[in-house]
Amino acid sequence: MQAARKHLIWHGKRPHLDILLCAPRGFCAGVDRAIQIVELALEKYGAPVYVRHAIVHNKYVVDGLKAKGAVFVEELSEIPDSAAPVVFSAHGVPKSVPADAKTRNMFFLDATCPLVSKVHVEASRHFEEGHEIVLIGHAGHPEVIGTMGQLPEGAVTLIETVADANAFIPRDPNTLAFVTQTTLSVDDTREIVEALKARFPAINGPHKEDICYATTNRQEAIKAVAPLVDAMIVVGSKNSSNSLRLVEVALRSGCKVATLVDRAEDIDWSLYSGLSSLGVSAGASAPEKLVEEVIDAFALRYDVRVETKVTAEENIAFNIPRVLRTMEVAVGR
Repeated sequence: MQAARKHLIWHGKRPHLDILLCAPRGFCAGVDRAIQIVELALEKYGAPVYVRHAIVHNKYVVDGLKAKGAVFVEELSEIPDSAAPVVFSAHGVPKSVPADAKTRNMFFLDATCPLVSKVHVEASRHFEEGHEIVLIGHAGHPEVIGTMGQLPEGAVTLIETVADANAFIPRDPNTLAFVTQTTLSVDDTREIVEALKARFPAINGPHKEDICYATTNRQEAIKAVAPLVDAMIVVGSKNSSNSLRLVEVALRSGCKVATLVDRAEDIDWSLYSGLSSLGVSAGASAPEKLVEEVIDAFALRYDVRVETKVTAEENIAFNIPRVLRTMEVAVGR
């Protein structure tokens, strides 16, 4: 593990506070790619660029793209007949969505995270091989809707808890396979998988774990920091699954106070008084600017000393659609 990096911020005679920053935190490669796709489409084609569902689950990011000319909709039926590009969000979409777009002769760009697309491919492969498929995930999440929508209705059974796994009755226990949502709690998912394997030893799993590297890395960083601090703040929006999981992991790892905030103005200061140490992280769809806002807010109330705890290095990047790659070079990305 890389040694922690340190820097100091001092603001006069205030109570002292050690802030321990989790690393990795914030944007992952899939989120960065999705945002780039919208920004590059705006630069190449001009406004409006329509986006089906929030491109990523972060209010600040979505509002910033709206200000540049992106128009967010929940369904393609909300988009008027137009030559304007339509972008599918990083969470993925059911097969029916691009099929509908083609029927309407829409020009669409798919910003689905490649790691979500990997789960789609796995689910389709299992289906073609005759397996009954179990999806471990959260009902109603766009990624779950997109994954289940890759296959005919009824082909996928959603399992949310260990209790669901223990109650599940398959058509044939010898022809089972499972896939998972990419943004789940690593520990919760492990418990569900273990319950399924205990009941159905022949169940087929993914060749490589479906929970994405960024989710895993951010949870491991939280586990390293949470036992060392009085309280934690996770920067992220309430509709962000991976951000919510970080708060849960912090509490389970021994931190007495852990909350999710969209940005500094949302901090409940009654929970964060009298601290000597604070952990800070951010979900995979939260920009670093909002982390800096939180640190600045504490620096107005405390003399803060900031240290970064590095538990993993990330250097992954995903290609953007070919039609936008000349723009990527032109704007120096």
